[in-house]
Amino acid sequence: MPVTPADLRALLGEDLHAEVVEYFTAKTDHPATFVERQVLECLRYLYLVSAHQDRLAGTFLPVEQEIDEIWHYLILQTREYREFCARLPGAFFIEHRSIGYTEYAGETPRERTATEALQWIPLYQEAFGPFEADALPHWTMPRFLHEQMDMSLAQIAELDMASL
Repeated sequence: MPVTPADLRALLGEDLHAEVVEYFTAKTDHPATFVERQVLECLRYLYLVSAHQDRLAGTFLPVEQEIDEIWHYLILQTREYREFCARLPGAFFIEHRSIGYTEYAGETPRERTATEALQWIPLYQEAFGPFEADALPHWTMPRFLHEQMDMSLAQIAELDMASL
C-alpha cells in the first residue's frame, strides 16, 4: 500500500507542515498548492533516504534546489526534525551535505553517477505509486527523462532496479 501525502504530513506533524508551507509561500511567492507539493516531495525524498539507507545513503538524489531549501528549514527546527527522523522507517537522523550535482559528478565515476540518478525512481514508485506530472518540476531526473528523452510517465513507471 503506498505511503500517502497524509501519512507523510502526519510523520512531520501538521503544525510544522503548515509552518513550512506558510513560510515558503511567503518567501517564494509560489502558490500554496505548489509549495505544498514541494514540501510533499521533500518529505518523500527524506522517507526514501530513511527507508533505503543501505542503497541511498551517501548518494546524490537529484531534487531541485528549492526542495533542498525546504530540507534546510526543517533541519533548523532541530527538535522537530530529530523527532521526524525518528518516526521515519529507518528511525535515524538524516544528515545533510550541501553539494551541487556538478561538484558531486566531478568526485564520482560517471557510471555510478548515472546509476545513482536513476536507482531511486523504482523505489519512489514502490513507496508512493506511479510518478505524477505534478512531481516533475521537483525531481531533475524524471523531468529530464520526460522532457529531453521524450519518455512518457508510463515509460518512467516501467523502470525497475533490474534494468539499472
